[in-house]
Amino acid sequence: MNFIPIKTRVFRLPQDDIYKLLDESATDLCDGDLLCVTSKILAIAQGRCIKIGESVNKHAITKKEADWFHPQTVKAGRREVMLTIKDHTLIPSAGIDESNGNGYYVLWPRHTNRLLREIWLYLKKKHGLRRLGLIATDSHTIPLRRGVVGISTGFWGFTPLLDRRGSKDIFGRKLKMTRSNIVDAVAAAAVLVMGEGREKIPFVICRGMGKVHFNSQDNYRGFIIDKKSDLYRPILKGFKRA
Repeated sequence: MNFIPIKTRVFRLPQDDIYKLLDESATDLCDGDLLCVTSKILAIAQGRCIKIGESVNKHAITKKEADWFHPQTVKAGRREVMLTIKDHTLIPSAGIDESNGNGYYVLWPRHTNRLLREIWLYLKKKHGLRRLGLIATDSHTIPLRRGVVGISTGFWGFTPLLDRRGSKDIFGRKLKMTRSNIVDAVAAAAVLVMGEGREKIPFVICRGMGKVHFNSQDNYRGFIIDKKSDLYRPILKGFKRA
């Protein structure tokens, strides 16, 4: 398995053409690839940018963008941060980011899976591919751990889980609950390759990933867990619907 970085030109804010960028840069796609795309690129393609100014209140934007938010803000260095749930992801400030924003707040894209499907159809036709997966990525933090790690914010073209239920462990005991999360594992590695600064690597190809079931279905509903049914619901119950 290889993770192949794709270096590009600067994607211009507040809006640019992602299809032109793909035509310029993602020229080496092969059948069976998983293409990881940073969510910031997807958002800029949709024009999801707000110019930073004195009249712009980030907390107000966060509440508008979030699906759920925690009413108690927390300190992150000198800043106050609002904890939110956006697109079934626990993320500070609904994913709103200033880094590499050139004076803009960059929001998360709208209808990420729908947008990925459009790009997936375009790339399959352009490159004559039968099997292709797309993953939108971003960075987030994990409770009780320092540092950021990649996570998926959407995907299309493949089944995100590898179901290991019914298989046996090394002592012959049948696994009853284990399902491996392929999409977030790939996203974490891809974001590490993308970097967090001035690398200009918004695309990473994951090539040679075994045990991926490619399809054209909407697999998202079977992937997510409602927060009322989640194992971590005692922690999540403090969030209010935005």
